[in-house]
Amino acid sequence: MKWNDLISEVASIGSAGSSAGQITGVDYDSRRVKHGAVFVAMKGGSTDGNRFVEKAITAGALGIVTDSAQTFDHLTVYQPDVPLLHVEHGRRALAQASAAFFGHPERLLAATGITGTNGKTTTAFLTESLLNSAARSSVLIGTIECHIAGETCPSIHTTPESRDLFEMMAKGVARGAEELVTEVSSHALDQGRMIGIPFDVAVFTNFTRDHLDYHQTMENYFAAKRLLFDGTVYPPPRVAVINAHDVRAEELAAAARAAGAEICTYGIGAGDWRATSYVLAPSGATIQLETPAGSACLSSRLAGEVNILNLLAAFTAAHARGVSFSHLAGAVPTLRPVPGRFQPVDGGQPFTVIVDYAHTDDALRNLTALARQITAASGSRVITLFGCGGDRDRTKRPKMGQAAGEGSDFVVATSDNPRCEDPASILAEIEPGLQSTGVAYTIEVDRAAAIRLAFEAAKPGDVVLLAGKGHEKEQILAGRIIPFDDAEVALSILAELGYREGQ
Repeated sequence: MKWNDLISEVASIGSAGSSAGQITGVDYDSRRVKHGAVFVAMKGGSTDGNRFVEKAITAGALGIVTDSAQTFDHLTVYQPDVPLLHVEHGRRALAQASAAFFGHPERLLAATGITGTNGKTTTAFLTESLLNSAARSSVLIGTIECHIAGETCPSIHTTPESRDLFEMMAKGVARGAEELVTEVSSHALDQGRMIGIPFDVAVFTNFTRDHLDYHQTMENYFAAKRLLFDGTVYPPPRVAVINAHDVRAEELAAAARAAGAEICTYGIGAGDWRATSYVLAPSGATIQLETPAGSACLSSRLAGEVNILNLLAAFTAAHARGVSFSHLAGAVPTLRPVPGRFQPVDGGQPFTVIVDYAHTDDALRNLTALARQITAASGSRVITLFGCGGDRDRTKRPKMGQAAGEGSDFVVATSDNPRCEDPASILAEIEPGLQSTGVAYTIEVDRAAAIRLAFEAAKPGDVVLLAGKGHEKEQILAGRIIPFDDAEVALSILAELGYREGQ
């Protein structure tokens, strides 16, 4: 691809210069620029890529796309041999340039996007698994990991920049993928990272308090989520799958319907696709499903009410993608729990240990409620270990303390990813919420030591919840990152306490 071919697909304000050279890549990170690449310099939330255009040119950039008039004017004078394109919206230009360079893989993949405060990861994994069960090869973009037509690769962000999305999509298409399933964060929607991807199906799991450090208000946060459905920035989906229980469900459905989407709601005893009854067990659930496409009794290996909702969302989305009802009903028993999402850890101990990513007050309430369902018959206790991330929304800290205290018999408050904040200061902001509930609790800054305390407090039959980090393999501290996997640390401590797997 040549410069003129690329810029013909990018909306621009002005241009200067040209090149007959072959473009070798498109990038927004000057550290990754190779000889012959096009560098897209765009203003971001934390930095401005226009500061690094000279570095990109030194690295061999063939041309520069910039959203800064000042940068454009400067380069026309001081770098007159470098082709330039001036654009209004940097991320839109990045998406358009990336789609063109990677051969428009979005035209060959049917996309399902999943947004919401909680449940995105589980719903995305389940949707992909159901599509795969019908012999649909797929690309999965998610928080835990990414899948490219069967190959697993690490995830950097819940939703990557468009350039990286298009590269993964192109790799998937080259390997025969026909479906894209991606988590869609509110940050990505607000920043325009999903530009250029037409979603056939969009799923809304729920809306609760989170990310106010970025969005500032709940209205701003919801407005970002709504962008996936309302057609104002992105094309509206063909089908919108919406949690009927959410307080914003009707508003969102109205916006999606007005934009031309077909609406499918789901829920427990509510919605078009609904569980009319269910029986829970520690190992899963039996669900009576009623839908416009048929009825079935499903046997699921995913425990708890929240996973019934996640399963319904995935089932409805996969059906919207053309998988038959009978096939989906038969595939449900084969679905496996998602790593770090209500993940059991068995080291031979006489109590249950669960690792979960719950990191909001709503997610903690759901998690402790699920644990309470497991202990209800025996009267055993729920012990919850959790923390709050540093450099993030401080207002949710006492709320999370209250949620943990209300749902537990004993709480161990500890560090999550403190980042640049003092862990003790974070815990001090959690503590008032714990105190308001009257729950018995202890505070231990060191997460490994806190896990040991939780296990030492557990009695046979209890459920110990290790919440907040889930699938994460590292802990982010001030100035350093250390290996830390809750499941691995838990197994190690259980072995130190004398338990052995299978005993």
